[in-house]
Amino acid sequence: MSQRRRAREVALQVLFEDDVNTRATSAEMESFLRGRLRNRGMEQFSLDLILGTRRNLSAIDLRLGEVAANWSLKRMAGVDRNVLRLAAYEILFAGTPFRVAVNEAIELAKRFGSAQSGAFVNGILDRLKPEVEGQPAPGMKKAEA
Repeated sequence: MSQRRRAREVALQVLFEDDVNTRATSAEMESFLRGRLRNRGMEQFSLDLILGTRRNLSAIDLRLGEVAANWSLKRMAGVDRNVLRLAAYEILFAGTPFRVAVNEAIELAKRFGSAQSGAFVNGILDRLKPEVEGQPAPGMKKAEA
C-alpha cells in the first residue's frame, strides 16, 4: 500500500469520527496521525486532507447532495459519506487529478465499506467529472454552472 493511500485511510478515520464525536483538541488529532503514520510528510498530507475537508464541508455536502440523485447524505452509510467527502475535497479544492481521487476513493470504500460501496462511490463521484472538466454536471442548467 502506498504511503499516500495510508494517509488517506487515516484521514478517513478522523472524518468518520467527526460524524460521531469530534476530537476535543487538535493535539489529540495530531497525536493520532503521528501514531498511525510515523512519517512527517504523510502526517502533514493527512492533516491537510482533514482540515481542507472540514473547512469546505458545507460546500462539499451541498455539491454531493446535488449530484447524489435520490440520496441524501444523511441516508448514506457513514463510511460512504466520508469517502465521498474526502474525494470531493480532493477533486474540487485540492487539485488532485480526477482519476486519482476517484480510484483512491473506490479503494477506500471497498476496504472500509460494504460490498456495494465501491460502485456507489464511483457512481456519485463520476457525476462530478463534467464539472471538473468545465462542463455543467448532469442535472444542472448551463446558467447554474
